Parts: sequence; structure tokens; C-alpha cells
Amino acid sequence: MNITSPFIFRPVMTTLVMAGILIFGVMGYRALPVSDLPTVDFPTIVVTANLPGASSETMAASVASPLEKQFATIAGLDSMNSTSTLGRTQITLQFNLSRNIDAAAQDVQSMIARAARELPTNMPNPPSYRKVNPADISIMGFALTSETLPLSAVNEYAEDILAQRISMVSGVAQVDVFGSQKYAVRIQLDPTALAYRQIGIDEVLNAVQRGNVDLPLGTLDGPYRSLTLKSNGQLMKAEDYRPLVVTYRNGSPVQLRDVGKVIDSIENDKVAAWYNNKPSVVLAVQRQPGANVVEVVDGVKNILPALREQIPPSVNLEILFDRTLAIRESVHDVQFTLILTVALVVLVIFLFLRKLSATVIPSLALPMSIIGTFAVMYLLGYSMNNLSLMALTLSVGFVVDDAIVVLENIVRHTEQGEGIFEAAIEGAKQIAFTILSMTLSLVAAFIPILFMSGMLGRLLREFAVTICVAILVSGFVSLSLTPMLCSRFLRPAGSERHGRLYEIVGRFFDAMLRFYERTLQWTLRHRLGTLVVSFLLLALTYHLFVVIPKGFVPSEDMGQIIIFTEAAQGTSFTDMVRLQKQLAGIVAQDPNVDGFRSSVGVGGVSTTGNSGQLFIRLKSRSERSLTADEIIQELRPKLAAVPGIRASLQNPPVIRVGGRLSRSAYQYTLQSPDAAELYRYAPMLEEKIGMRPEFQDVNSDLQLKNPQLEIIIDREKASTLGLTAQGLSSRQIQEAFYSAYGSRQVSTINTPNNQYQVIMELDPKYGNDPSVLSLLYLRGTTGQNTPQTALAIGNSLIPLSSVATLKQGVGPMSVNHSGQLPSVTISFNLRPGVALGDAVNTVNELARETLPASITTGFQGTAQEFQSSLRSMWILLAMAILVVYLVLGILYESFIHPLTILSGLPSAGLGALLILMLFGMDLNIYGFVGIIMLIGIVKKNAIMMIDFAIEGQRSEGKSPFQAIYEGC
Repeated sequence: MNITSPFIFRPVMTTLVMAGILIFGVMGYRALPVSDLPTVDFPTIVVTANLPGASSETMAASVASPLEKQFATIAGLDSMNSTSTLGRTQITLQFNLSRNIDAAAQDVQSMIARAARELPTNMPNPPSYRKVNPADISIMGFALTSETLPLSAVNEYAEDILAQRISMVSGVAQVDVFGSQKYAVRIQLDPTALAYRQIGIDEVLNAVQRGNVDLPLGTLDGPYRSLTLKSNGQLMKAEDYRPLVVTYRNGSPVQLRDVGKVIDSIENDKVAAWYNNKPSVVLAVQRQPGANVVEVVDGVKNILPALREQIPPSVNLEILFDRTLAIRESVHDVQFTLILTVALVVLVIFLFLRKLSATVIPSLALPMSIIGTFAVMYLLGYSMNNLSLMALTLSVGFVVDDAIVVLENIVRHTEQGEGIFEAAIEGAKQIAFTILSMTLSLVAAFIPILFMSGMLGRLLREFAVTICVAILVSGFVSLSLTPMLCSRFLRPAGSERHGRLYEIVGRFFDAMLRFYERTLQWTLRHRLGTLVVSFLLLALTYHLFVVIPKGFVPSEDMGQIIIFTEAAQGTSFTDMVRLQKQLAGIVAQDPNVDGFRSSVGVGGVSTTGNSGQLFIRLKSRSERSLTADEIIQELRPKLAAVPGIRASLQNPPVIRVGGRLSRSAYQYTLQSPDAAELYRYAPMLEEKIGMRPEFQDVNSDLQLKNPQLEIIIDREKASTLGLTAQGLSSRQIQEAFYSAYGSRQVSTINTPNNQYQVIMELDPKYGNDPSVLSLLYLRGTTGQNTPQTALAIGNSLIPLSSVATLKQGVGPMSVNHSGQLPSVTISFNLRPGVALGDAVNTVNELARETLPASITTGFQGTAQEFQSSLRSMWILLAMAILVVYLVLGILYESFIHPLTILSGLPSAGLGALLILMLFGMDLNIYGFVGIIMLIGIVKKNAIMMIDFAIEGQRSEGKSPFQAIYEGC
């Protein structure tokens, strides 16, 4: 049966089928979303809880632990990490890839509700959660600055106008506001004024809460009309609070302005952000899963003129970063590579076939196969990204191979004297099984990739399917379009004129063929020696595969650099700002920098007061001579020269693995139920890692030396002096400290568009003076008066210094848990030229030498995924070979022929590994994909030779030696 005959005898049908493939392929290409990498969704949920003023230990014990106990019961939870800092706990829940993120979010919500009764009752808001995808970073960012308006006003425009309008653009998931400077009223009390007027700090709190009310008043219903009652009980601005009466002394009112300042301020005055050294608010745009990144960004840019008209001219709106610039350049480069590959392949075809008509025919199979693949990619929901385009680029060789084999066999028949039409029928019939074998066995080589688990499997699945589809389409085109075109347009042998170039190429080709013939004869005569060499090559290939440095996803220049900064523990916000500005000044002087955002206490890896971040946008590649990695190496010593602050630089990875963000690219986590032992050994391991030359930017999240003041309450004395009759003196005293130093929200301002906080605290000039304790008072409840108390006015007024003393010490700035156990995460970057596999082995070796058995360890994020993929690499390679063997065995009905066909793999693998080592490159996922493709390349060559040898034996009775010699 000749499966190609219908296409040869019915050229109109063949033409229309190809036209349909072409039309639907072009439609699919135009509709494909554009991205840098395939969409990989990690079901990750981040839970955030706030209790302003609470220490990190309090947050870990009273907030993080109750929530973690409930979250641990959720099905499909892979990892749970929490970080508790001053007033804030963040818990990252990462689920396995099979878990539906919406269903997981419902479980998280129910567990938060279940844990509510165990959480502190004075939390301003219940814990909140949000679904995130660590692999999907922001696609666009804006910086808002103003020379005249306060940042609180700029923040109002950012949140209420810009963020709301941008989020309505098709494809936008959400718009995050970083460095938020939301308006708030701050009441800053003067403890000396309170002491002079004998007023307790709790009295001020109660007065503010009584004075600012927004209650429903009802309506007046008359016979003809109804009137809604409204009052001015809601105080809106700072000036409205200043005349508020706190209490009376000697018959005269004591107003709020008499005991402190009331100012228009912001909710969190311990955060700051700058864009090119100007105070700013930043908007970050997130896209919806599967949305076309380029179309989303273009949609946002289209509404920018209208957005600029809705904000005052004094507010500057600038694009901080545009991720699509790198995506467009990258996709453009791959598209250019694809076109160049096609051109080079066509040129090679012409050089070897040396016929114009013979060159055009297989060249037409190239665009048909590639364009037809676009239609299938669209139906499968794939995107136009670097991996799918790389698959198409690599498939060009496979695609054109099939057409060349069909064409060359038909040409061979014409050279034997057959007519063009008869040669097309016989030649296509003879080669059809070979094409079928090559196509199916090549697709089989990629089948194991489709069953890979984890992030690597998700990442490579689109690549594997794309290249399989291209191969299948090319097989169909080669068995339909190519023989039909040959039967109509192929010119007989000797009918074309050739010039001088043809003769030169012909002589070179004949010389190469003669050299191959001589070496082939020698090899066939020395079969035993050839087998011995083959086994030696197999052993050497295995050895190189074991010893070659192994990497993961190679670094790419995306035109961005992130710098995480950390000062000494206990560094004040003011001093941190000073140090951060010094680093920003160094960055601003770098000629490769196009713009940058600097921030302190905004997002990043920590919200502690000693941390900051710089996001750098580099100039385009055409305007700079250095890559992002080279710029990092130049900046590192300059930033290290600034005393008092440490900078860790990262080239943002193409895809981020895991929900934990650290100051360096790779993380190693230590866990132990014994926190004291963990905290003793973790710094020892960190020091050893930092001393090794392979690593740089080594740091950890263990911060135990934060200066603290411990409040020691004399409960017996407090009870004697009249602080409650119910034994709640400790709570009252802590409430007083919270009101003084915790930036406590004491009331709320409700407006038609938003809600704003009223915050009470001591005047900042008293914020670092422990002696102020003697000036703070509480109102007692028993009416007792003793010489130790203040003069009684109504109830007794008791100085806090009489019932509490302060003890200086140190404590943790942050408390971290992994899987409910205390943990320490050591993070590190690699020096240039160091492979991730070697670094992983070194860290594991140092851990075995340093840590006791009670401390368990494990890599997180990218390093963890690398370990997982490394373990499966051997299995995947073996499965690919096994599947190819099975398919070939079925096709050839033989146990031996598949082994013969695959016998060339060791030499091919050896060449690949030697080339990687020669150029100083590690074996990463792209190199591994290349090795998988080698299986297809090697076996395609072998299949053609074996098929011709088998045909020679069957039809002409040739000996195996003669048959394989002529087949080669």
C-alpha cells in the first residue's frame, strides 16, 4: 500500500489541504499570546497578620503559631514558611501543582476563621490572604513623584485613580501599590505636658475615641417631607482634633493641643521610597494567567494619556520598568534565529542537491510545517515564548530532513532513468516507512518529558509538545506535499545548467564522499576494534556526564538588577535612610543605569527597619557594553565600600521558584525543635559557607542581636496601687506602653471613598529616651492614694515608673518557622563560573561537618528544584532511550535493529559534553534538552541506513556487509 499515492494523483486536494494548514496556522500565530516563558502556575497563598507594636517573639507565639497549626491540616500543602517581625507576621503556603488554587484559598479562609478565637483580640484587622504566583513577576511598573504635593496626596491619586483604572484593562489581574503613603492623623503626645496636668495616657485615648464618632442619627418624617439627620461628629483633619477636650483641670478644659501635637501625616512613617532620588509611590501591574503580556502592556500604555489628564500636572507619572521590552527583544531574537536557520538550511540543501528545483521543494515543507504548528499551539492554549520558539527553531532540521529524504530518493530514481511521475510514486512508496519510523521514534524521544513532574516538567512540557507537533506535521507534509510537488515540478537529471560554483561545490562534495567511503571501509573491516572503541566511548560519556558541572536555568540579561540591603540590627529608620541614600548615590553614577527605585521598609524580603531594596533599570543592550552580570560584579565592590550596610545583588531569574524571597538567589534552610541549638549552630555554618571561594553575598535571616528594652512589671505593687481589682494590671500597663510607643490606631475617619486612621503615640523626640517612663501615668480604679502615687484627682493617678522598670538587652528582630518548627535560612549567590551542582554539593558537605543530627536541612526554591530535576535527569534520559527502543522494535519487528540504530548515542553524547566543557558551560536544562534531541538526530541517520540495508538484503539478496555499505 502506497500512502502517498492519493496526494500525488490528486494535486488539488493536496493543495487545498496545505492551504487550510497555512490559513489556520497564520490565524493561530496572530492569536497566540506572547511571553518570555510558558505559563507555570504555582498554587501559593500568602497570609498576612498585623499587630502594630508587637515584638517578633509575640507575633510568632500569639499569631503565627495558632495559624500554622490550622494551616497544617489543609490537604495538598507542600511547604509552609512564616516570618514574624515587629508588628507583622507573613505565612507563605505553597501547595503541590495539582492543587486548585481557588479551592486551597477557601480552605485557608476557613482555617483563618477557625484560628480567630486563639488570636489576640486587639488586632486591628483579622488576618488577610492573597493568591500569588511566585513565577509570575510584575509586567510593568510606574513611579509617581511630585515637587509640590505631599506624598499622601500622591498616594491618593495612585490608589484611587490610577490603580483602579489600570486594573480594568483587559488582562490585568491586579495593581499593587508599593511605598504606600496613605493619609492619617497623628496625635503626638508630650509626656511632660501630661505629667504637669496629671493626665493619664489612657484618658487621652478615651477622649479621642469619644470625640470622633460617626453614628446613624435617623430621620424626621413630617406630613410632606422627610429629613435625614446628619452631624459633624466625624472629625476629618488634624485641625479638627486640636480643640478636642481631654479633661478638665481647675474648672478649665484641657484640649488635645495642650498635651501634644496633632498633625496631618501618613499611616506608616517608617517606610520610604524614591525614584531617581525623588520621594515616590510605585505601582506594579500583574497580569492574569495566560494573558498576552505584550497586549496587556500595550493596553495599559494606550490609556496613559487619559490617566495623565485625570491627575494634576504637578504629579509626574513615569514608567519605572517595562518587562515586555526584554520579552520583545528576546522573542525578536528567536524569530530572527528561526528565519536565519531556515535560510541556512535552504542554502545547505542547495549546496548538496545542487539543483534549484530540488531545493525549492523541500524548502516549501519548512514554512508549512512551522506555520501548521502555530494552529495546534493555539488550540492547546500555549504562548509564543522563548521555549516554544526554540522548539520550532530546533525542529527546522528535523522538519527539512523528512522532505530531503523523500526528495533525494525520488531524485535517485530519476537518475536511474525513471520518469518524473513514476519516480515520485516509487520513490515516495519506498521511503514512506522510513519517514514513518523516523517521525514516530523522534516523537517517542520526547514522550518522557510530558510526564515529568514539578516545575521543570511544567516548563518543558510546552517545548516538548511544540516540537512533537512540528515533527508530526512535517512527516505529514513530507509524505503529501513533497511527492506531489516532485511529480509536477522536479526537472529531469541533467536538465539544469550549472556554473563555476556548482563545479567547486561538486568537487568538494565528491572528495568528502570519497574520504567517508575509505574510512567506512576501514571501520567495517575492523569490526572488533570498532566495538571496543564504542564501549570505551560509552564509559567515557558516562564519566563526563557524572563530572560535568550541572546548572539549572542559565542567567539572562533582562535589563534589571535588584539589590537587597541590610544594616546592623537595631539601626534606626533615620540612619537606615541615610545609608540607603549613600548606596543610591553610587548606583546613580553608574553609566549603565537608566533609572532606579530605592526603598526602605517597603516589601522585599523583610519589613524590618534595617532592610531596604534598590531596583535598577539598565539601559538597552545597544547603549551599554556590559551584561547585567558584569555590571553586578562592577557594582559589588563599590557598594561594599559603604560602612554600616551590606548589599546583596541579584540578576532577577527568568522564572522564580518557590514562594520565599531572600536577599540572595539560593536558599538553604535549617530546622530544629530546639531553637537554642539551632541558633547556636546556624551562624557557624553561615561563616563556613562565607569563607568558601565559590560563594558570595552569604547571609541569613537569623537576627538575634536587636537591642531591646524589657518591661518588668511589679504585679503586686500594681494591684496595691489600684490598677484594677480584677488582676488585669499587666494588661493595663502594656496597653499604656502600646499607646505611647506602638503607633496605635485609636480611631477611624470614614469618607465616601476611603477610610483613614487616627494614630496616637509619643512625640518622636521622646521616642528613644527610657527616662520618659517616669512621666507616663495611668488612672487607677480603687481610689487609693499613697505617697508613691500622684495627687488624686477623682481616682488615683499612678506613674508607670512606680509599677514597671526597664531592663536593656537583645532579642530577635525576626522569628522564622518552616513547617511549624523554628528555622534559619542561609542564602547565597554564586561567583561567576561556579556551577549550581558543585555549590549544592559543597553546602551539603559543610552541613554534615558542622551540624548535629538534631538539625534537619534542605534547599529551598531554585536550589531545591534543581536537586529534584537532577535526580530525575538520569531517569528521564533512560526512559527516552527505552521508549525509542520500544517504538523501533514494534516498527521493525526486531529486538536487534533498535539496538543497532541507537548504537551511535555514546559518541554523540560524548561530543555534546566535550563541547560544553570546552566552552566552560555547565549542563543546564537547555543542554539536557539538547541531549534528548541528540537521540532523535542520531537515530534518524541510523534509520535511513538500516532501512536501505534491509531493503537491499530483501530485494537484491545482498550480504549484510554489502547492504550496509551501500546504505551508508
